[in-house]
Amino acid sequence: MGDYVNELLRVVLRTTFFYFFIVFLYRIMGKREIGQLGIIDLIVSILIAELVAISIENLDDSMWMTIVPLLLLVVLELFLAFLSIKSRTFRTFFGGKPSLIICSGRVNYHEMVRQRYSMDDLLLSLRQKEIKSIEDVEYAFLEPNGKLSIFPYNFWKGKSHYPMPLILDGEIQKSALEHIQKNKYWLMKELEKSHLQIRDVFYAFYKGKKIYVVLKPS
Repeated sequence: MGDYVNELLRVVLRTTFFYFFIVFLYRIMGKREIGQLGIIDLIVSILIAELVAISIENLDDSMWMTIVPLLLLVVLELFLAFLSIKSRTFRTFFGGKPSLIICSGRVNYHEMVRQRYSMDDLLLSLRQKEIKSIEDVEYAFLEPNGKLSIFPYNFWKGKSHYPMPLILDGEIQKSALEHIQKNKYWLMKELEKSHLQIRDVFYAFYKGKKIYVVLKPS
């Protein structure tokens, strides 16, 4: 009986310790909810859960055999987050990018197939936003975290100008140019009117037949 109580106490203490330790780690990583987790964050979360479960089950193992890998995972996640900020290519490869699913009330079936996003998924997301029909949606984007961002038409169904990102982190967004039926050379000429080159631009978007530019910090 004494051994059973002692083992139970050790389980309670380990569980309590790792609970607060994981809360501390997630505060460092800056995560707030599961819906915000990308691929890297999700992998780290799964590994953290597995390591803690193994540690609680194997009471004879030192807790440092779990704490050290957990700290290593946090350091690795922070390093990869830093790389994703510095490199859009790295961020897109691991985190993905938004996909245009609905444009002007029409479904982009090709993109849905590419993203393996079914009509059932689309209709469910619309119902959750209390939207009755696809024709009521002007734009809908499938975000990297799997959520659907929906932009309904206004009351009169007037066409709005969605700000299409033409340049992000100094890189030309070919899909956005194709959407507005323009090309790289048109973009370069438009920038030259303001005595700018692509390497000078941090962010540029197209809205209402105009290009708005945010320059790179000097």
